[in-house]
Amino acid sequence: MYLNLIQIAESFGVAEKVVEGWIRDEGLPHTVDRGRLLFDRAQVAQWAATRGLASQAGFLAPETSAFATGVRLEALLRVGGIWRDVPAAEAPKMFERIAAALPGTTPPVRHLVARLLRAPGGVTIAPVGGGFALPHPSARIALGRESGTVALLMLREPLRLAEPPADGVPVTKLFFFIAPSPRAHLDVLGRLGLLLTRGPLRELVNAAASDDEILKAVAASDRVPASNSDMDPAS
Repeated sequence: MYLNLIQIAESFGVAEKVVEGWIRDEGLPHTVDRGRLLFDRAQVAQWAATRGLASQAGFLAPETSAFATGVRLEALLRVGGIWRDVPAAEAPKMFERIAAALPGTTPPVRHLVARLLRAPGGVTIAPVGGGFALPHPSARIALGRESGTVALLMLREPLRLAEPPADGVPVTKLFFFIAPSPRAHLDVLGRLGLLLTRGPLRELVNAAASDDEILKAVAASDRVPASNSDMDPAS
């Protein structure tokens, strides 16, 4: 599994410039593809382990750490919902609409979240391959244990990105999320990334499966560690 610069920075909780410094000064393994930096997940995890870096979050989380914060993805997806045939140009408005329905928050908090999402660079869109991406607030937000949301947006046409995905597949499926806390943010980010590379979820979404089928697949990931033998890596 290859990660991009944004995903590596998210996983370590550092700025992208710090990661660039690691490449220059610390020999962080990477490859350059059409001017973009790509990182092999296993190589980066090994590099981090030899330096005592905390690579236990986000896309570098161990596959057995599905319950790091106790956040249940199925519950969050039921809050955010599954949205079909969404025009790509309407995605930012949909993010705000979903944020406006955050449970366990007050109107001023929801207003603040919407303002953060509208700000330039307020949403980070992390492609994970196969036409999927994980949009999320660029700023870390502490909402409280009873809040948070995940929403699946199936787009009518590909989303325009500043840089094309590493695998060249246009992004048409978005798992937008707002986590209850900064720690849970990294947990959700990593678990969704793994869920879209293992198990049946990606195939179900690509096949336009029913909401119930998608929710059942997500619920299964809440109950079973991602390294379980019946979740074979997707090709």
